[in-house]
Amino acid sequence: MTRRKSDASNATPAAEMRASAQITRSVVHATFHLERTYDAAPPRVWAALTDPGAKAQWFGAASETLEIIERAMDVRPGGRERLKGRWGGGMVSTYDATYYDVIENERLIYCYEMHLDDRKISVSVATLQLKADGARTQLRLTEQGAFLDGYDDAGARERGTAELLDMLGRAVTA
Repeated sequence: MTRRKSDASNATPAAEMRASAQITRSVVHATFHLERTYDAAPPRVWAALTDPGAKAQWFGAASETLEIIERAMDVRPGGRERLKGRWGGGMVSTYDATYYDVIENERLIYCYEMHLDDRKISVSVATLQLKADGARTQLRLTEQGAFLDGYDDAGARERGTAELLDMLGRAVTA
């Protein structure tokens, strides 16, 4: 049986090596810390982070500019999460995570990689810590990222993550 491959994968191994050699390989490391206090108890914030339906309300919600292609979530040590979507301009972004430490209502540690189309742009380790503050929750996030091959905009990742945490806050207080 013959399968038709995309133009990119029809290249000979020598052509693929030349194309790969043309990419300037680089790694830029960055670490950032974000904190939020939410007017919701830790179990509510935890549910918004770990329940697939609740997380879909604030993380990668389908919109006029984002079509969800794939979404899966299994929050447990060794469990995985995947969110793949196509933006209005046609670019596909993919978030692939693996959970390593899951302490209910207290802590999540996971690694994730991001792709734009077929290009891996980063690999990160993220730690989320929740702490009760009366009826409120303090959330602390630390992310350590390796930004790859010219995608060296850790500032954009920090701003995007801050926006996501703000959306989480709106979701848990709605």
